[in-house]
Order: sequence, then C-alpha cells, then structure tokens
Amino acid sequence: MAAAVLSSCLALPTKLKNISFNSTCSASSSSSFHCPTFRSLSFSSALSHDVFNEGCLSMSRVRRPIGHLIVCEAASNKKADSAEKRARQAEKRRIYNKARKSEIGTRMKKVLEALDDLRKKPDAQAEEVLPIEKLIAEAYSVIDKAVKVGTLHRNTGARRKSRLARRKKAVEIHHGWYTPAPAGATAS
Repeated sequence: MAAAVLSSCLALPTKLKNISFNSTCSASSSSSFHCPTFRSLSFSSALSHDVFNEGCLSMSRVRRPIGHLIVCEAASNKKADSAEKRARQAEKRRIYNKARKSEIGTRMKKVLEALDDLRKKPDAQAEEVLPIEKLIAEAYSVIDKAVKVGTLHRNTGARRKSRLARRKKAVEIHHGWYTPAPAGATAS
C-alpha cells in the first residue's frame, strides 16, 4: 500500500509542498495498516518549484480516532546560493579569527612567563624590564588589531591589556622599582 501511495505522490504536479491522503477506514491491528481506498485528496497551497525533482520525499502515517492520515512531505536538500556563500564566509572568518586569537594568547603567555621569571629572580635589575616592555608593546599591538577588525570585543581587548599592565606593575613593586602613590594623595 505504501508503494502505491508513494507512486501517487510522485505522479502529482511538482509544485505541491504538502500532500495528504485522508482515509476513513480503520486498521484491524495496531501493527498493520490496510486501507484499500482513499476518500479524499487535499494539499496545501504553499508552492515550491521543483520540490520533487531536487528534494527528498518522506512519508509518515498519523493515527487519528476516525481514521488514518498519510502525509507526504517534500523538502529541498539544496541550500540557497546565499546560504552557501554565508557558510563559506563564516568558515573563512572562523579560521582567520582562530589564528588571531591564538597569536594573542601566545604573546600574552610569553609576556606573563617573562614577568614571572623576573619576579622570581632575586637580584634583578630595573633594566631587565626593557625587553619585557617590548614584548608588552607587541602584545598590545596584536590585541588592538584584533579589536579593530572585530575578532575581539573592545572590552575584552582592554581587559587583556590591563592584565599585562597590572602584572608588570606588580613585578616592579615587588622589586622596589616602583612605589605607588598613597591612596589619599591627589595630584594638583
């Protein structure tokens, strides 16, 4: 019976989206479905070009108290051209953004490791901060470029730059190269 319904669905015009066959007969058991005749044929007015040619056809049987309803639905497998283009663009941006974020992480890690090594060094000199400041400047540049092109949110970029500056200041305070101003003092 399903083969007959399937062939009937395929024989109908190709502009039909949903096709349903209504039957008033009842099934003799819950596992089998036998219905010799279909009393009415109805279809929705939603039109789609070449649905049966380019799409897939699926059938489902729905039980109702009065009878059975067999629904044939055709859906297109092909994405619209604009959707395919958007998918390609999104993948390209994802790879580009992933590389940028990786570079930011690597540069931040280098700066933080250098600052930790300098902090652990007991006889460190103030001049040893200069190469680290160069690393910090490079990290700032990469972060600013990522914010500019939209890879990072501006607040995220500011937070990461602040993390580097605070860690540098903590190392300078630890070695006594920098003395913070008292909390009550104001510049006039």
